[in-house]
Amino acid sequence: MIKSRASTVLEKQKTVFINRILNLPLSLVWKAWSDPESFKKWWGPKGFMCPTSLIDFKTGGENFSSMKSADGKEFWSIANYKEIIPFKKIFYEECFVNYKGHEVPPSFYNLPGEWSDVNVTVTFEDLEGKTEMTLHQTGIPIEMYSDCMEGWQSSLDKLEKNLSYPTTSSDN
Repeated sequence: MIKSRASTVLEKQKTVFINRILNLPLSLVWKAWSDPESFKKWWGPKGFMCPTSLIDFKTGGENFSSMKSADGKEFWSIANYKEIIPFKKIFYEECFVNYKGHEVPPSFYNLPGEWSDVNVTVTFEDLEGKTEMTLHQTGIPIEMYSDCMEGWQSSLDKLEKNLSYPTTSSDN
């Protein structure tokens, strides 16, 4: 039996799955994903910052953002929003691009493995002041699975830390 290229690639990929309770209200978590200035505060794993984030947050819109490491290496990507259900769900297709927004293969950034059809689905549930967030990312090569899991977890740590409840004078 001859295997198709698609089935061979799928055998070399894993799905990132994260379910997390964030100690933030749904409105702040939603804003973290939809507002460029809020997105910059958390996008990228520990040791990375997000110097650029241009978000057209609507179905058919894009998120054109970069992550920059402490040593100055920049990684650019575009997320194409396919479905947005306010305060419930975000679904997007993602690809690597250069700083001009032109699609590049992951090898451009020295990333190993066979990447294909990277899709991210994020769902949200209000838990009375907290937010349950579930994330699925498909198309991740086995070689990058651990890095992606660690990257997402540390990014979400930053989200929770950097987008805390606003303080008032009575909170001091």
